[in-house]
Amino acid sequence: MEVKTIGWIGTGVMGKSMCGHLMKAGYAACVYNRTPDKAKDLVDAGAVLCASPAEVAAKSDVVFTIVGFPTDVEEVYLGEQGILRHARKGTIVVDMTTSKPALAQTIAAEAAARGLKALDAPVSGGDLGARNAALAIMVGGEQSVYDTVLPLFNAMGKNIQLMGPAGAGQHTKMCNQILIAGTMIGVVESLLYAVRAGMDPDAVIDVIGSGAASSWSINNLGRRIAKGDYDPGFYIKHFIKDMGIALDEAKAMQLALPGLALVHQLYVAAQAQGLENMGTQGLYRACMTVNGMQ
Repeated sequence: MEVKTIGWIGTGVMGKSMCGHLMKAGYAACVYNRTPDKAKDLVDAGAVLCASPAEVAAKSDVVFTIVGFPTDVEEVYLGEQGILRHARKGTIVVDMTTSKPALAQTIAAEAAARGLKALDAPVSGGDLGARNAALAIMVGGEQSVYDTVLPLFNAMGKNIQLMGPAGAGQHTKMCNQILIAGTMIGVVESLLYAVRAGMDPDAVIDVIGSGAASSWSINNLGRRIAKGDYDPGFYIKHFIKDMGIALDEAKAMQLALPGLALVHQLYVAAQAQGLENMGTQGLYRACMTVNGMQ
């Protein structure tokens, strides 16, 4: 299958950069966002702005989506103006939203029934990874479909793996989010301690960020915390959604994850403080309040 035109639905913090990389790689693009202004940079670069997911689907060889919540995924794929009802036979659809494994399986089955092909391909790396084409991409689906889309994935990421059948990409992303959850509370509490002890948080990160405690979170989000930068590379509200999916999946597997449950509740508390549109490093702000530090 020769891919000439890609469709892109969801041009937010990450989607805009990801679609931009594909356009720079030479693919024509049809784009849709519920807030059209968020697609302006892509349109200015030559993308065609569409009025609905249906229009994107009808004009594209491969359709990518990266939207907010599983309910958004359902609407975009399965709704009356959704992708699956309007895509041409043979079209490949790729959901890069972090969503429910079971929903990925439903989309794959419905796509197959309509002569379409589907992959679930959530990503990790946040806004920096999206801007730098350095995302990790975890894929569920058939090998032949993966092989067709791999050149496009390579334009957006550096670590791309087929993890298994439909839903496997989403399960892998749950493993990723569980690990990040535990890491984030470590980052926040480490820097709270440093500040309360009168230390320079940047100087602390210089040392601990290069030793056994090194992680992407301390070296990237820790630096943002030290600068008072809580702008979203990945929204708190979306991280709460992801942890909720992981907890639901764990419950279905009769698996206890008390650490994840604790971090989930801490982020829900941050949401209750009105911080849901901050980046995940905004948990630091919530914990400052609890500790009387602001």
